[in-house]
Amino acid sequence: MRPATASASGFSLIEVLVATGLLATAIVSLAQLFALSTRTNLGSHNATYAAVLAQQKVEELRSLSWGFDSLGLPISDNTTDTTVTPETAIGGTGLAPSGDIALQQNTAGYVDYIDQYGNKMCCSGAGVPASAIYTRRWSISPLPTNPNNTLIIQVLVTRNKARGASDLGAVGRLPEEARLITVKTRKAQ
Repeated sequence: MRPATASASGFSLIEVLVATGLLATAIVSLAQLFALSTRTNLGSHNATYAAVLAQQKVEELRSLSWGFDSLGLPISDNTTDTTVTPETAIGGTGLAPSGDIALQQNTAGYVDYIDQYGNKMCCSGAGVPASAIYTRRWSISPLPTNPNNTLIIQVLVTRNKARGASDLGAVGRLPEEARLITVKTRKAQ
């Protein structure tokens, strides 16, 4: 009979190196996945916030008078200034047609700037305020088939960064931006 000996088995150096390499690869992959998910979440947050700001402006513009008075005559609010808080009854453009380039460039009366807290910022001059995070542009145009009674309202909310060729032609919407379009028709009061 042979005497029982204690088994002295363990991991070889090669096995330890292979396991360490696999573990390091897994950790690096998880770190990249974490960075990607963080970037995606931030982009989603910015896009959602831009959509909320666009919806606020749409509702603000839709609340302006555009209907008929008690005699059946059309009434249009073409003077309310919606670029400031609180709105003022005079000094603005209201629902006056904006022209073709209001979404392509910052056009007086059809642009406002938003700070990090969602507040409108007043701007004196043509420049964007330094603490503005978002630029909100809107256009108002009559519907070609019914120009006296129907308006097309478009709102584009962008982060303050260079948009490249996206401001040309049809004005493209970039990631993390929002563009809403609605129609407003005259209603009898």
